[in-house]
Amino acid sequence: MPHSFGTRARTRHMFAKKFRQHGPVKLSQYLMAIKVGDYVDIFADPSIHKGMPHKHYHGRTGIVFNVTKSAVGVRVNKPVNGRIIEKRIQVRIE
Repeated sequence: MPHSFGTRARTRHMFAKKFRQHGPVKLSQYLMAIKVGDYVDIFADPSIHKGMPHKHYHGRTGIVFNVTKSAVGVRVNKPVNGRIIEKRIQVRIE
């Protein structure tokens, strides 16, 4: 059978929580002060599906260019066919 090409395809271990780390997001995660120009690491929380970034950006580091009440805009470099493109993505704070 052919494999699927979904957005969460082949992410069995990537989007799995660690042992004894299951459950809701800690409140301190939401209360972090993030400003424009900060360097942030993008890690998708598998328990929150809304606003989850694409699997390609999981573990990447970017620079914040926009801050809203529930999300931040992050500039991330993405290699495409031998060149590097600066992508601007919106990621929820979780």
